[in-house]
Formats: sequence, structure tokens, C-alpha cells
Amino acid sequence: MSNPKMPDLNALMKQAQKLQADAARVQEELAAMTCDGAAGGGLVTATVNGQFEVVRVKIDKSVVDPNDVGMLEDLITAAVNAAATKIRETSREKMAAVMGPMAGMGIPGMF
Repeated sequence: MSNPKMPDLNALMKQAQKLQADAARVQEELAAMTCDGAAGGGLVTATVNGQFEVVRVKIDKSVVDPNDVGMLEDLITAAVNAAATKIRETSREKMAAVMGPMAGMGIPGMF
């Protein structure tokens, strides 16, 4: 005899399994994704992957000044941070789309 006030546990389990599979799929997509960040009007660019690893840095020759290494360091830092921010925002958006209202609940084991 079932209680109409009790949720259907089988349906909840199926929904949780689908959610977990969807989240795993999105995490795989994110790991393979890259984002670019730029600084100095595009004179320095950095590419970061979905695991927050820097995979490429490009530096225009015009910003390489041996007398001002600090400026080049700042440009590289800014470009890497811009790329990491894009990855972070994209990750949040994609996971929120999968998780829906559960995204902000802080459920252990979920992204």
C-alpha cells in the first residue's frame, strides 16, 4: 500500500541517476574545452583548458622590453586570469543548466 504523500523513490532514484550522468557528461566537455584571455589590447594572449591548466601563451614582440620585465609579467598574469575567468563562468553556466535549481544546494558529490 503506497502513501500518496510520500515521493516515489524509484522515480527519484532515476532522476538522480540521470542528473549524475548529465553532470559527468558536462564535466567531460568542460575538461576538453579551452578559453582564451587577452591583455594589453591583445598583445599577450593565454589559453587555459577546462582543468585550469595554461596550454599556450602568445606574446607580441613589441611588449618584450628587457628594461620593463614587470610590465610583461603583469600582462601575462592578466591574460591567464582572463582566460581562467572565462573557463570558470562557462563551467558555472553549463553546470547550472544541467543541475537546474539543485545547482546552489551544495550537494556532496555534485559539481
